Amino acid sequence: MSKAQKSAIVVGVSTAFVTTFAGSALNLAIPSMGNYFNMGAAGVGWIVTLYTLVIAAFSTPFGKLADSTGRRRILVIGVAGFGIVSIATIFAPNAAALLVLRVVQGIAASMIFATNMPIAISVFPGKERGKAIGLVTSGTYVGLAMGPVLGGILNNWLGWQAIFAFGACVSIFALTVVLKGVDRDVVEATDLKQDVTGNILYVVMIATFIYGLTSFNSIRFGWVFIAVSLAAGFLYVKTELKAENPMIDVRIFKSNMTYTLSNLTALFNYSATFALGYLVSIYLQVVMGFSSQIAGIILITQPFFMAILSPRMGKLSDKIAPYKLASAGMGMCALALLFFVFIKDTTPLALVIAALALAGIGIAFFSSPNTNVIMGCVPPAKFGVANSILATMRTTGQSSGMAIITLVVSGSIGNVSLYEVTPVQLIGTIHTAFIIFTVLCAAGIFMSLTRKHV
Repeated sequence: MSKAQKSAIVVGVSTAFVTTFAGSALNLAIPSMGNYFNMGAAGVGWIVTLYTLVIAAFSTPFGKLADSTGRRRILVIGVAGFGIVSIATIFAPNAAALLVLRVVQGIAASMIFATNMPIAISVFPGKERGKAIGLVTSGTYVGLAMGPVLGGILNNWLGWQAIFAFGACVSIFALTVVLKGVDRDVVEATDLKQDVTGNILYVVMIATFIYGLTSFNSIRFGWVFIAVSLAAGFLYVKTELKAENPMIDVRIFKSNMTYTLSNLTALFNYSATFALGYLVSIYLQVVMGFSSQIAGIILITQPFFMAILSPRMGKLSDKIAPYKLASAGMGMCALALLFFVFIKDTTPLALVIAALALAGIGIAFFSSPNTNVIMGCVPPAKFGVANSILATMRTTGQSSGMAIITLVVSGSIGNVSLYEVTPVQLIGTIHTAFIIFTVLCAAGIFMSLTRKHV
């Protein structure tokens, strides 16, 4: 690799790592932060939710802005902002300030999501695009794997503030590499006029939809937010069809079915697989009696294989039809999910670990090749928007997966914590949830294979 390629990959991997780490590492620190800021259960949940929601809502608008005005400058602002906010959060005086800072951090992260992958793949020739995608994707999964482990250690020994201090250090490193090693922008888009109305409608559509999903069963009028999202979506499509320079050219979803099916496949994959770790974590603790620390170590199995194999699968997708690898990955995920449909309290731990490994391998087979397909459907000038839409599919899919669990739990055992139910009740709930997730994954396989014929 050339110096420019190495710098782009280092930036892509480090920023993918830190943005994911900032979400996953806090899961084990939430109780400590709740006590520190005297926040109730409902309030403390917003520490994670706000960050995720803002990323989903703002990634695509920033992707369009980056494509139009220059990706490097948006990335520099995002990385610098992420680091500054991380430091500021350490000194947050109260809960309100903390939540505001998490919103700002989410905005900075959305700038990173909109630009790190496009910058990385833009310095590689088309025949090596999958290689770059695989390497950057591995950074995401390393952050996912290391977040709970390193976050737990930092929180235990140094306090929750150490998690943000670590994030700031990684941001400083990434910013240094960007400034020294990433070339200044050559803007490929020619129309710099921004679609303000479209941007506003898009943010409202995504934010209300995800909030509606995540709060559907916890607030009385959760369905209202989903209705608002659908209305905003209808207005958004009408606006984009008439806009001179739309944020998203929605016509591509009709004219390029490979692009459409690839994004839908991603949505179904993340919907089906994201909640796997959550459910298995509870199974390991409630049914099998492991401590949260041991359960966390066991759960590393899945992201470990995702991180190790993603670069290989990305590189392989440059030589083998990406849709074949992605379809095989969806198949492996479906088999892993099907295993948990039949899990019992007597199921050997070795089989549970094997199923987690299979899911990790399946996601690695799917993610980088599927991203390669999507990026191959658009010109380089639209890499930012395309990557941001994919990020939105990922976040929406993850929120949908958790919403499904909420609805299943509500329907089977009522409004109680899964940690409070009996093992028999929990296993029955797990079976129901995994039946739904297996069906979703099977639908994803069908859509993935359909790409061959469009």
